[in-house]
Amino acid sequence: MKLCLASKSPGRLQVLTGAGITPDVIVSEVDEDAILEAMPDATATELVLALARAKAEAVGSSTSHDFVIGCDSMFEMDGKVVGKPHTEKVARERLHAMRGRAGDLHTGHWLITPNGAVGAVSTATVHVGNMTDAEIEAYIATGEPLHVAGSFTIDGYGGPFIDRIEGDPHGVTGLSLPVLRSLLSQTGYSVTDFWHGS
Repeated sequence: MKLCLASKSPGRLQVLTGAGITPDVIVSEVDEDAILEAMPDATATELVLALARAKAEAVGSSTSHDFVIGCDSMFEMDGKVVGKPHTEKVARERLHAMRGRAGDLHTGHWLITPNGAVGAVSTATVHVGNMTDAEIEAYIATGEPLHVAGSFTIDGYGGPFIDRIEGDPHGVTGLSLPVLRSLLSQTGYSVTDFWHGS
């Protein structure tokens, strides 16, 4: 059996391959902004699940894969959702506001299988280190924080600035292995079915 990952995230791919699963990668062309605009009163968990579902369904409808996993992550601090900053200015403002504080990273998962489709959200509290101004500028200069939820990622240049995580560490990377195992189990499959050579 072959899993299809509906994401271009290198972090998600690395989590799967590190766990013995080599997925096919097909990036969805979902208009994320349109989905978010259509859900103005949704919570962060509702948003990440809706985006994960849209990505999985878009890829599932355009391929012959029987198993498709879609994911999406958002960082929430002080009750506000913090998505990808896209610009250095926004990343700088966010990193200054986040340093020395904690927020929740929500990751939505949507799995399509021959036995049906299921979804779930994992949440972990991320404690951001008290970054200096120079560290913030150096981090922004890498380009990494411009394209990731919350303006940071733990599996790259941002790793040294995350003091600790409470909750599922894989969810912070963008795909929770325990959640994937649970979703597969709910639809009658085992994560071991997807290990190399299985």
